[in-house]
Amino acid sequence: MSVVKSGPALRGTERGPRRSDRGARGRSRAGRTLPLHLLLGIAGAVMAVPLVYAVLSGFKSTDQLSRNPIGLPDPWVPSNYTDILGSGSFWQLVGSSTLIAVGTTVVVVAVSALAAFSFARFAFRGREVLFTLFTMGLMFPFAVAALPLFLLLRSIGLLDNPLGVILPQAAFGLPVTIVILRGFFREIPAELEEAATLDGCGPLGFFWRILLPMARPALGTVSVLAVVGSWNNFLLPLLVFNEPTWWTVPIGVQQFQGQYSAEYARVFAYLVLAMVPALAFYSVAERQLVGGLAAGATKG
Repeated sequence: MSVVKSGPALRGTERGPRRSDRGARGRSRAGRTLPLHLLLGIAGAVMAVPLVYAVLSGFKSTDQLSRNPIGLPDPWVPSNYTDILGSGSFWQLVGSSTLIAVGTTVVVVAVSALAAFSFARFAFRGREVLFTLFTMGLMFPFAVAALPLFLLLRSIGLLDNPLGVILPQAAFGLPVTIVILRGFFREIPAELEEAATLDGCGPLGFFWRILLPMARPALGTVSVLAVVGSWNNFLLPLLVFNEPTWWTVPIGVQQFQGQYSAEYARVFAYLVLAMVPALAFYSVAERQLVGGLAAGATKG
């Protein structure tokens, strides 16, 4: 009888230390991650505070902004935003930026995917040398090529033409896109390509039917990078477009600041509205971007 009674007691004593150990490990883990959470919170506040300040400043008048730059608007002035949204020039800028961003993304992803496929799946003489030449483009700043590019575009008649921005942007986006896609394509198992060849699928068929569907995370990542880079590009559209017909949002921001330099509240409202399309696109594509980068980081 004594043995039977002591069994539950012993089991209870064994469970006690285990629960306490789990609690200690949990507290230790929380203590280790607390500094990281604090650092992330500080970084988030540093990025969010200027944005919130700009949004609230857009609801003030210029007089309010000079008298009370930190407090809430009193009264609220929504006309700063509504006047801009009601102007056709603002939507023309958004349309031009969207067209150029989509065109740049299509060109750079299509060309880079084919080039990365060649570098990743074919062995030919001088492959690594040619790939190194592409990667050297990462060290080539656009400002160095501004004057030769302007003369080239003028000679072929692409000034004041959206192709004069789309094609150079795609060319400057090729190096980083090829590097990302090549690393992803190289990790596709060779057995899949062999099986596709046995089924009568050629190289282009394998690329189109098998490789591209498997590379959707990487394609989504480079597409997001191309769209955001094109949307924020200022120097190249300023160099190419002399007429306001094809001006993009960054150029519109500069022109608006020059026109309403004394009306700070309206400038804040315009800056916020100019950021909204890019922020909205990034919020929608964030999961695709993070997933593509994570997939590329875990391969190999």
